[in-house]
Amino acid sequence: MKVTIRRTDNGLSAYVPRKDLEEPIVEIENESLWGGFVVLANGWRLLLPELPKDTRLPVTVEARKIVNDDVGIVAQRETS
Repeated sequence: MKVTIRRTDNGLSAYVPRKDLEEPIVEIENESLWGGFVVLANGWRLLLPELPKDTRLPVTVEARKIVNDDVGIVAQRETS
């Protein structure tokens, strides 16, 4: 899914245009932000692509929503 990451006065936020949803990023797996997951305030976990550490914000990327299941964590692809 397309996600725009931007810096706000309160930190980083993610905007998902398809859902018309903007949420603060409350947890980051990698210090550089890219190539790991982020957790949004609503509980969504998004896997971000590998990008250079100095990538300028705002930037729109193709992210994958991470969901938990009984087997473990899997990446869910948008099918529509």
